[in-house]
Amino acid sequence: MAPLINAFAKDQDRFNTKVCVTAQHREMLDQVLDFFEIKPDYDLDLMKPGQNLYGLTAAIIESLKPVLEEFKPDFVFVHGDTTTTMATSIAAFYAGAKVCHVEAGLRTHNKWAPFPEEMNRKITGCLADYHFAPTETSFNNLIKENTNKEQIVITGNTVIDALQFSTEKVSEGQFSDTEIEQLKKTLNFEKKLILVTGHRRENHGQGFLNICQALKCLAKEHEDIDIIYPVHLNPKVQKPVYEILGNQPNIHLIDPLGYPAFVWLMNQSYLIITDSGGVQEEAPSLGKPVLVMRETTERPEAVEAGTVVIVGTSPEKIISEANELIRNPDRYKEMSARHNPYGDGLASKRILDFISAI
Repeated sequence: MAPLINAFAKDQDRFNTKVCVTAQHREMLDQVLDFFEIKPDYDLDLMKPGQNLYGLTAAIIESLKPVLEEFKPDFVFVHGDTTTTMATSIAAFYAGAKVCHVEAGLRTHNKWAPFPEEMNRKITGCLADYHFAPTETSFNNLIKENTNKEQIVITGNTVIDALQFSTEKVSEGQFSDTEIEQLKKTLNFEKKLILVTGHRRENHGQGFLNICQALKCLAKEHEDIDIIYPVHLNPKVQKPVYEILGNQPNIHLIDPLGYPAFVWLMNQSYLIITDSGGVQEEAPSLGKPVLVMRETTERPEAVEAGTVVIVGTSPEKIISEANELIRNPDRYKEMSARHNPYGDGLASKRILDFISAI
């Protein structure tokens, strides 16, 4: 949302824009706000130890009530498929504001995968007045759900706008970052670097055990690669990862990274193995092949374009697909050169133009 927030903020003659954050993920939020130079007008500060979906959903709706009553917005913009997005959409609907859904129309058609994100975005889609779909596929998903096509705009994804801005800012040295400096000291850039991220609830348990076994096999098989894994803070992720991978010399387990450092690290990587949704869009913009550790994806355009391969949590498939990209330069070159279907960096402008015309 950062590039869209900044686009609205630059157009003060037509728009009075305020930013509200729930701080659902406090430790990830603050460094992003700092990097994009955004100061929230409302900070609900809702993150609590041991937080669950029941309490978080209720807290978001209750906490937004006074904000919406004070500001009385005409439009409330929400993004993607988080619990914040779903609960804010409900609160905005109760307040009589028009709900604008950025990154609308993504579907796996399986309410349990990803959980709870698939239902978060479907509920948001039911409440939204305007749908900003990143691709034609997401547009068609909404049409199949009987959404009025006059209320849908294909814009590309604002995540690409953010990535282009961020890559330029980091690469040109406009932003001093201690995490990047530490990574430069830690990593051996003479080796091929494989970046791993993993956090999905549906992979907890046996899924993460499988993932860790696959990564350990790859590390033992290839002394000429380094695997770097910023480990999610969830104990259900940390426990298997550190138990299985903690003593492997060419696997670097590190704390979660801030956004600038993560963008920089993606750019340095040879290959990315992830269960993240956003990375499936970001990495191809940087020419990085992606192996997706999920059984299904709401981003089928990437699969069709050949920029990602779905490997699930099967150790055999993760290892075989990674080996193919490590050992076969032609396969790697072909995959890394594929066109990214998720946008050209102008999504925010298209959204602004659409709202301006209402």
